[in-house]
Amino acid sequence: MLSNIKFIVILPILLLFLADTEAIAKPSKHKNRTGSIYFSWGYNKEWYTNSTVSIKQSSLGNDYQFVHVSAHDHPGWDEGLFSKALSIPQYNYRLGYYFNDKQDMAIEINFDHTKYLIADGQTVHMVGTQNDSHVDQPVLFSEAKGFYYYLNNGANFLLFNFVKKYQIYRAQSNNFKLDLTGKAGIGPVIPHVQNSLFGQLNDQDFQFGGWNMGLETAIRATFMRFGYLEFAQKVDYARYSNLAIYDGTAKQNFGTYELILSAGFILPTTKHNPMFERGHAATSDAPPALIKD
Repeated sequence: MLSNIKFIVILPILLLFLADTEAIAKPSKHKNRTGSIYFSWGYNKEWYTNSTVSIKQSSLGNDYQFVHVSAHDHPGWDEGLFSKALSIPQYNYRLGYYFNDKQDMAIEINFDHTKYLIADGQTVHMVGTQNDSHVDQPVLFSEAKGFYYYLNNGANFLLFNFVKKYQIYRAQSNNFKLDLTGKAGIGPVIPHVQNSLFGQLNDQDFQFGGWNMGLETAIRATFMRFGYLEFAQKVDYARYSNLAIYDGTAKQNFGTYELILSAGFILPTTKHNPMFERGHAATSDAPPALIKD
């Protein structure tokens, strides 16, 4: 288990800077290889598929499931974004590097701080074994009665993505660009597990808790060459295992649909990058009609 998620989300950033990007980029035809690095920060909204939560507490004689439970997110930013720390609401960041000459392919670290709460006041079907006896009964999730299950400080999806960019529009001055981006990746989930089942509290903490894979599409508008706004939609599938509960573990899997709004910046990592030079003619696959003065 981990006591601080900041260590987990910062470590991949350090690894990206330490990585030998020269080995990833294919040889350039030019004296100066083109490259650029970008970073964005934003906020997100999630919807989750129903899920079955499997509970195993061998020492207590428990091996049961909560079947077909529904859950919701907790955006936080809708309750006053600037009234709390920026990392408390559901946030996200992307850190990436465009490595090819055309600057339309990248590798990316993609992190979403998402919150997953089994809905309070929900009656679910419990089936399996409890105290070494068969059970098949309804159970009420009620925090007031000490019965809840949250990934409330994050279901936390971390992905290592491959990114492909498609140009929609580009001014010849490079002061405005509009691009469509597709992303695909896989990585670990780093949930913060907080629950109380039948009044028995877990030791809540962050942990590596399984894996996820995701697909994302985004529209990016870049202004004055270096700043951009991005609106994205994403689907993610996550499988959680060995999640900490009282004297046992839980597992589940669910799908997520996200909407994400981010602001970021992009900077060249080499001299004479045509993506950033004023008045440089666009070099992309976009039809000429879409490249304007």
